[in-house]
Amino acid sequence: MSPSGPESRTVGTTGPALATVTVRYWAAARAAAGVDSEARTGATVGEVVDAAVADHPDLARVARVASFLLDGRKVGREARVTDGGTVEVLPPFAGG
Repeated sequence: MSPSGPESRTVGTTGPALATVTVRYWAAARAAAGVDSEARTGATVGEVVDAAVADHPDLARVARVASFLLDGRKVGREARVTDGGTVEVLPPFAGG
């Protein structure tokens, strides 16, 4: 007889699925990262940007004040990314 009840079940918990996206850097973000674009993996825009900052420490000061686009739409750090998407890091621009 097999056990029943919640204590006998093994339930795996998994976090959000990771996706591979292209990160494009603009202006000061490009200068800080040292590249125009690169592939990154994460579940959210924030995770993707944090991974980029870990590899490009000079990017930290820009990322704190940057805006982010996900597939052309302005989003916050909590936005979920999907495979093949594009995250753009846009530092504040001066001008008028």
